[in-house]
Amino acid sequence: MIRFGEAFFWLAAICAAGIILNVIGVIIVKELSLPVYLDVVGTIFIAALGGYVPGIAVGFLTNLIGALFDDEEIYYGMVSVLLAALTSFLANKGYYSKFPKVLWTIPATVLLTSVNSTLIAEMLSLTNSFGYMDYLPKIWEHFLQHFSSELPDKASAILIAFLALKFVPPKVKENFKMLGKMQEPVSYEMHKAISSNSKWISSLRTKMLLNLMLITLFAVIFISAISYTIYQKSIIEDRKRIADGIISMVVAEIDPKRVDEFLEKGYQAEGYIEVERELYKIRASNSDIKFIYVYKIMEDGCHVVFDLDTADVDAAEPGYVEEFDESFEPLLEDLFAGRPIKPIINDDKYGYLLTIYKPVYNSVGQCVCYAGIDFSMEILHDYGRMFISKVISLFSGAVILIFVLVLTFIENNIILPVNTMAYCARNFAYDSEEAREKNIERMRSLGIRTNDEIENLYSAFLKTTADSMHYFENLKRSKIQLAVMDELAHKDALTGLKNKTAYTEKTILFDAAIAAARAEFCIIMIDINYLKRVNDTYGHEYGNIYLINAGKLATSIFGEENIYRVGGDEFVAVLDGKDIAQSAELVKKLRDAIDKFQADKNLEPWEKVSAAVGVAYYDERHDKSAEDVFKRADADMYKNKLAMKATRTD
Repeated sequence: MIRFGEAFFWLAAICAAGIILNVIGVIIVKELSLPVYLDVVGTIFIAALGGYVPGIAVGFLTNLIGALFDDEEIYYGMVSVLLAALTSFLANKGYYSKFPKVLWTIPATVLLTSVNSTLIAEMLSLTNSFGYMDYLPKIWEHFLQHFSSELPDKASAILIAFLALKFVPPKVKENFKMLGKMQEPVSYEMHKAISSNSKWISSLRTKMLLNLMLITLFAVIFISAISYTIYQKSIIEDRKRIADGIISMVVAEIDPKRVDEFLEKGYQAEGYIEVERELYKIRASNSDIKFIYVYKIMEDGCHVVFDLDTADVDAAEPGYVEEFDESFEPLLEDLFAGRPIKPIINDDKYGYLLTIYKPVYNSVGQCVCYAGIDFSMEILHDYGRMFISKVISLFSGAVILIFVLVLTFIENNIILPVNTMAYCARNFAYDSEEAREKNIERMRSLGIRTNDEIENLYSAFLKTTADSMHYFENLKRSKIQLAVMDELAHKDALTGLKNKTAYTEKTILFDAAIAAARAEFCIIMIDINYLKRVNDTYGHEYGNIYLINAGKLATSIFGEENIYRVGGDEFVAVLDGKDIAQSAELVKKLRDAIDKFQADKNLEPWEKVSAAVGVAYYDERHDKSAEDVFKRADADMYKNKLAMKATRTD
């Protein structure tokens, strides 16, 4: 078995070999001017030979290197990653073992790469066809173009990789399969048993992957949101600078001395048409300019000095008064005073616009009017969408690569070793000396070498098992002594009643009955009151007598076989089967006896047994174990203790 350091070296080596194969394919195509690309031969070859990790790494790194020569290559990394994943999947299913089978991989591969290439190309285009039903035929046309170019390319690459695989010795293929494995190969029987026993929902693999997914998703969203915000702000600032330069050109065309004349006479004023013609030229200089106008701001509204016709909106005549837009309400004070105002961005019936007003001053510094420009910001939607598309394309390939690496690491370093150890533990046979030796040998054959805590656990597990077997025979010979010790181990030394160990074994039987859906029992919690008071006042000798009397009281009502002392001042009565029917009556009898003791003034304090009592019945709808029933009985007991105003202070 290859160690971790060696595995990493060979993994890096085969990834480098796969990338070199891809580069060689590109060079051959360029030199021979072939109508294909052959830039994925190495990806397919390594994915079919080495599996998911090296295949996906080769595909992604090839595109990463290609981005040094073509920026858009990095965004198609996801296509290469998905190609490698599909190839590894089909190779594991045996499709790369025989020629007729490998032919079936061609249409599946071409379809996958064509669909993804079409989607990425559309997302990276400023004028994509998504969201427009009229353009669906265009998307279909783009898909067919990709399919027609991908078919000969991927077919050639698959067949070349298939032929190359035929020259790889079987021993090398086997070593590639073991690459990254941290233990010896397991038997088919063990692998099948492990697979059938794994529960996907509750498995450690799922929990770790879900955590990784959530962390990665959060990081991607967080980074994307910040990047998008910075990008949008940068683009908006660029548009503002462009618009500000254009509005300055408009201001330069306006003669402050003639504004009132232009406002009054309009087209009849000398030079008005010439100025308007220059404004049309300025608007024509940039396709993103939607409206250019010159207003004189007065109390009753915006008095039109110049306004230009557009294809959709007719210009207002000179002298026409436009009402103030709602978005200008906070700025009116500055406008009336002739002060500059900040650019305004609106998304209304006229579209997504950047509006800039620039004051036109006369020779004495008085504002005579404002030149205005509405600059289209619609392109920002396309820029923003394209930016997000690039982020998604970039992150998708990287995230898939990271997930495959982490999943492989988890599988080889944690899941498989733990599951195989669990399998050996579950199937350990004690029937004979030969069976025991065989079990130990099976554990040794796992050969787990993760060089971390898992290997330490395996070593400890192996040693513990071997040591256990060493003592097994000696324990077997001491059967009689063990029986005596077992008797003592299950009996409370003070009261002579069953102890907590016996109670634990009883609950194990109940848990088995719960698992078999045939459980029927109740637990009565009995917590002795005032034990500390008796100990402190009369001494521990009388405290022990107090406990013995409490045990006698419990056994007199519930029967000695049903009473367990589970703590210093805690007793438990367990009833099952037919005895459950009289449980309520017995509890009442116990409480009546306690009340009678308390009322009897002739008894000594250590004879006046006082206890809080709680009862819980097994309920299959809520209880998963006997412990759940015990907890409810304990809670009920505590309520009773509070009601008795006898909360323990000991």
